[in-house]
Amino acid sequence: MAHLLSILSSLLVGLVLLVAPWTSLWDSNWLLQPHPALRGILLNAFTRGAVSGLGIINILIALHDVRAHLGEMARRR
Repeated sequence: MAHLLSILSSLLVGLVLLVAPWTSLWDSNWLLQPHPALRGILLNAFTRGAVSGLGIINILIALHDVRAHLGEMARRR
């Protein structure tokens, strides 16, 4: 059960990090209101790409964990 939750959390975090920087939610972030200097950094395409890259890494980790868990289950049989 712990493996399943770990895989699911990695997959969900990865999907959020992959998609969120390119949505309107990222553009109208409430964290940017008190800190206008951060707006230029967070709206930069490089920053958005870096966050999406972290999302891809999380998704790959989740897929690797699925493969490892399925291999472990196959060896037990």
